[in-house]
Amino acid sequence: MSAKTSTRPAARMLSALRPLAALRTTPPTARALHSTSRPPLSYASARRSRMTPHSTAFSNMGQVRFMADKVIKVPPMAESIQEGTLTQWHKKTGEFVNRDEVIATIETDKVDVTVNSPESGTVVEAFFAEGDTVQVGSNFYRIELGDAPEGGAAPAKQPEAKTESAPEPKEEKKEVKKEVKKEASKPAAPKKAEPSAPKPAPGSKAPSGPVEGEEFAGQLPGSRTERRVKMNRMRLRIAERLKESQQTAASLTTFNEVDMSNLIEMRKKYKDLVMEKHGVKLGFMGAFIKAASHALLEVPGVNASIEGGDIVYHDYVDVSVAVATPKGLVTPVLRNTENLSIVQVEKAMSALGKKARDNQITIEDMAGGTFTVSNGGVFGSLYGTPIINLPQSAILGMHATKDRAVVVNGKVEVRPMMYIALTYDHRVIDGREAVTFLVKVKEAIEDPRRLLLDL
Repeated sequence: MSAKTSTRPAARMLSALRPLAALRTTPPTARALHSTSRPPLSYASARRSRMTPHSTAFSNMGQVRFMADKVIKVPPMAESIQEGTLTQWHKKTGEFVNRDEVIATIETDKVDVTVNSPESGTVVEAFFAEGDTVQVGSNFYRIELGDAPEGGAAPAKQPEAKTESAPEPKEEKKEVKKEVKKEASKPAAPKKAEPSAPKPAPGSKAPSGPVEGEEFAGQLPGSRTERRVKMNRMRLRIAERLKESQQTAASLTTFNEVDMSNLIEMRKKYKDLVMEKHGVKLGFMGAFIKAASHALLEVPGVNASIEGGDIVYHDYVDVSVAVATPKGLVTPVLRNTENLSIVQVEKAMSALGKKARDNQITIEDMAGGTFTVSNGGVFGSLYGTPIINLPQSAILGMHATKDRAVVVNGKVEVRPMMYIALTYDHRVIDGREAVTFLVKVKEAIEDPRRLLLDL
């Protein structure tokens, strides 16, 4: 055997021992990063210590840890929505978040979208602050994948510090009370000083009663403060859509009045039975939406819309219901109302109304719609002209029910009356169709039996 071949095993042994020799020469702080008895160094800690993932001081375990960090992007919200305003972080940096747990809320032009975390782990870095505009698909936050820490999230220790320091203010309060008692036990010297209080300036004297004409100087003292509040994205979008409707559609409004006597009598007679069997309140909206759906099938032009150079006639009825929320007006959609009963309409509307008020409405709930019903009567409106919700061609406006003197069979009687209004796009709907539709709604409300007989 030659000397050249005999040295090969020794060379292989030396090459195998080189990683151990390098580890011995590594500084203590760097060796601590390789230790399996401590948790791996996070990405943020590595940056603070001026170390990078490509540093030779990190072993394969450190590289695996960096691979466990994941950047989450802003999820898609809807086809027509590409950006939104980040209104709230529900989880801060350093807190643990579970899979499918809400981590942030993004305000869009239509609704507030809650963002759920797709993975479980600790939030390492947030790329946006509250109030920033976020784009769909952009980097949102970085998460360190893993299970929840055994001792809980680190921020949970903050309340303990508060409870430890809480007794200190109590002792101070006791001392303050003692001092107050001692001062109260002294002779009431300040009482003598009360008459010598400084008199107000003559110009700041407030009038104690009605101001005479000669004494009135043109203005009275009082607060004249102002507040400037930035419009949220939903309010800006509503303003844009309403102005677009006024500039695009050839809007015209026709009116009629409805005798609500029979509908009120029916509601009074059956509302308790409906609540007992179906668990929903029997109101007026269900009857009006059902009557409108019936009339839309009879007058299909009111249920149409313009798309480019075409008029689209819908063979189904999807009614958008205007619901007022603290942030603005939203219009969730009731699907295929032509096939629903009055009670089924009330159930669907109650569920959507609750979601809208609880800020749980989704974009899918408001997508589409062929016709809109708005009930301004719940706020006491007597008369009004609603604005068309594009790309729809018409909107029905309900108003308050008031007792009025009307002529019935040649006699003057007091009846509960409601004004109803139909604003329609004259580019699609002629006056004959608009008036015919409104008369059919009036007839169905005044005699609800017509809906059962399909008249």
